[in-house]
Amino acid sequence: MDSKLLEILACPICNSTLVHDKAAQELLCKADRLAFPVRDGIPVMLEVEARALNAEEVDKLKS
Repeated sequence: MDSKLLEILACPICNSTLVHDKAAQELLCKADRLAFPVRDGIPVMLEVEARALNAEEVDKLKS
């Protein structure tokens, strides 16, 4: 994912900054505890496509 694109992207729900999880190909929102998929290099920023982060994933984001 292009770093410049990541700088301008924000969570579509709360406008928070997103964290790119390269291994999982997802953009993570700490505030809403959601993961948005990145498919073929294109972020899918739809709430219906996001998955809820589990407690372990949320703890990783805090550190």
